[in-house]
Amino acid sequence: MSQQPVTLEDIYALFRISQEELKRSSEEFDRRIAEQERLAAAAKIESDRRAAEAARTLEEMKRSVAETTRTVNALTTRWGRFVEELVEPAVVRLFQGRGIDVKETHPRVRVKRETVAMEIDILVVDTTDVVLVECKSRLSKDDVNEFIEKLQKFKLAFPAYKNYQAYGAVAGIEINEGVDRYAYQQGLFVIRPSGDTVEIANDEKFRAITW
Repeated sequence: MSQQPVTLEDIYALFRISQEELKRSSEEFDRRIAEQERLAAAAKIESDRRAAEAARTLEEMKRSVAETTRTVNALTTRWGRFVEELVEPAVVRLFQGRGIDVKETHPRVRVKRETVAMEIDILVVDTTDVVLVECKSRLSKDDVNEFIEKLQKFKLAFPAYKNYQAYGAVAGIEINEGVDRYAYQQGLFVIRPSGDTVEIANDEKFRAITW
């Protein structure tokens, strides 16, 4: 059989088929691009939503932490005031019993000078002796160390007492394990609860350090 010659109509038909295939391919490509853009937009919206939610959660956590901190600080302050109110009525009697002839108590004594600022929970005084009392709801070793630093600067902060014998005492409703012994070794009186009042825990062998 002889091969039929390719006519111009055949060429046009092939061209039309190629054009239609190209159009379909182009439309499929555009559809896929549009779908990818839609997915990317949806992903961005979800990412933005999660970022906004995370930011809201972080702000809520910050507010919660701040509120908790304020509550704890207020509670700590109230407990500290309670300890002071428990200790102050007894200190004159307690220290007189240890041979320190003090007669006056002054709660929450504050001073601020160019070189030093200080607050004393309870100051117990006479004409030659002064006792600084630090009151804590829970007494820790760090509290003792910080109080010793305060004692070392006391006469710089309160020059009116520069010729006095200054003693230190720490008081706590609860005292961390071993801290009472540590304070004893640093030459401090230790005041602890006893029934409805407080007592000095140091034994008769104790020798107080003066500053």
